[in-house]
Amino acid sequence: MNLSRTARTALWAMLAAGLGVIYVPLLIVLVNSFNTDRTFAWPPTGFTVRWWEAAWNSTGVRDALWASVQAGLGATAIALVLGTMVAFAIQRYDFFGKNAVSLLILLPIALPGIVTGIALNNAFRAVLEPFGVSLGLFTVIIGHATFCVVTVYNNVLARLRRMGSSLEEASADLGADTFTTFRLITFPMMRSALLAGGLLAFALSFDEIIVTTFTAGAGVRTLPLWIFENLFRPNQAPVVNVVAAALIVASIVPIYLAQRLSGGDAGTR
Repeated sequence: MNLSRTARTALWAMLAAGLGVIYVPLLIVLVNSFNTDRTFAWPPTGFTVRWWEAAWNSTGVRDALWASVQAGLGATAIALVLGTMVAFAIQRYDFFGKNAVSLLILLPIALPGIVTGIALNNAFRAVLEPFGVSLGLFTVIIGHATFCVVTVYNNVLARLRRMGSSLEEASADLGADTFTTFRLITFPMMRSALLAGGLLAFALSFDEIIVTTFTAGAGVRTLPLWIFENLFRPNQAPVVNVVAAALIVASIVPIYLAQRLSGGDAGTR
């Protein structure tokens, strides 16, 4: 399609405006993390790295970071298992309710986070508390896994559709059993899709706050929760900027790697 010069200029201007709305605030947070001022004042009065040192030496920040890492790894592990199993079932088998199952897997990431959080909070209190299990890190992991499954499912399903089943059938014709075929043929071909799905799942879990708020309980503080609780405390403003900047970097890296790993599957989704 050929566009006039005016149309192209307008499209580039809208693209620049959209990217500016998204990324300029993030850039301001990154710059403010080096601001010598204790407030969120702009422009910076000077630059220093002492707030990064203060954040690293903060016990609260380290505990919150460790909680976020644990929640992310736990949710990613569950998502890898469940998402892969469901993707295989949807792609390789025909059964009653197949489309309904696919919809139910995708639904959690489409629902508002507050709806998911309230539903999980009610379910945990009704099902787990009678057995003496209260809200904590375990419930956070389960809550995050509900939407992390979607990313793994999408990546694995796209890879399965792309690779087909001819090599697996050839392996079976040569006498390999199911597990040997999976170990030597299927898994190596879908390994990058699993890694990409796992990275995306970890990134989603690492910066999730809404579902975490309803499932964490009183004794668990992830980094997003720590930021929210300390955002309006004057003495903590510089450290909040540092933690927010670190979260931005920690979220960008796995998403970039996942995009590079799953780029070949983009046309199959």
